[in-house]
Amino acid sequence: MGKLIAICTSEKKGTQKQQVEAAVLREDHGIEGDAHAGNWHRQVSLLGLEKIEAFRERGAEVEFGAFGENLVIEGFDFRNLPVGTRFRIGEALLEMTQIGKECHTHCAIYHMVGDCIMPREGVFAKVLKGGEIKVGDEVSEIKPDPGRAFTAAWITMSDKGSQGLREDESGPLIGKILTENGYDVVETILIPDDEDILKKELMRLADQRQVNLVMTTGGTGFSPRDITPEATEAVCERMTPGISEAIRAYSMTKTPRAMLSRAVSGIRGKTLIINLPGSPKAVRESLEFIMSSLEHGLEILNGRTSDCARK
Repeated sequence: MGKLIAICTSEKKGTQKQQVEAAVLREDHGIEGDAHAGNWHRQVSLLGLEKIEAFRERGAEVEFGAFGENLVIEGFDFRNLPVGTRFRIGEALLEMTQIGKECHTHCAIYHMVGDCIMPREGVFAKVLKGGEIKVGDEVSEIKPDPGRAFTAAWITMSDKGSQGLREDESGPLIGKILTENGYDVVETILIPDDEDILKKELMRLADQRQVNLVMTTGGTGFSPRDITPEATEAVCERMTPGISEAIRAYSMTKTPRAMLSRAVSGIRGKTLIINLPGSPKAVRESLEFIMSSLEHGLEILNGRTSDCARK
């Protein structure tokens, strides 16, 4: 059990958040009147009181809201809780969606003392159920449902697609098939064929969002701009060659050109990353072949089952 110590909001992005005694959380939006509320996964930011106090002990005089946090809560080490953890505050219900964030423009605190704890200690949540909250409210933790749907994301690699010169059909098709198979698709991304950008997105999805399954499409051929396999190998801790070999073997029954695919697959943390071909037809064929086995692999990876043997 924790306690709500402070509520902080700002009407404009980039401005200091100010403390208020009470606020209204609106379902699938965030805090009413806060600039960071909206239809996305980072509706409300949370920071532990203990982390702020430790920062203050280093000699920094910071007020609540200085790190851009909406809610200061006592009693939780947020960074070590899994994404999917829920928090009840009064009638309101929040679900944690991301741990930490990349700091693109350093805040005033960073410029003053050379450090900011929000990028590594802060977490973000979406509002599942709205309600009024006030300073002093109790905050209770609800552990993630072990039987909840696996989360997924897809990334399309395409220079022309990212410039609006070509319609992306493969990415949305991946999302459609995943949804039809019971996955919760939490992010869809279209980026150019850039290795650094892809690595950054894969690491963010695996480390901060803790997505269970990430599928890429495109960039697996012989072109000098085809860098998807290299980016995937660079971020993975363990490779899973059997998945990519199975896709290639099945695709070879459709076209001998499937031998030219350099696609790979691997694991980062508890996230499975799979490279798929670039064409919608090849995407559909690949997923039809591997989809039935993926769920069991994800169950093992995430500790939901330990039995691989077939009776």
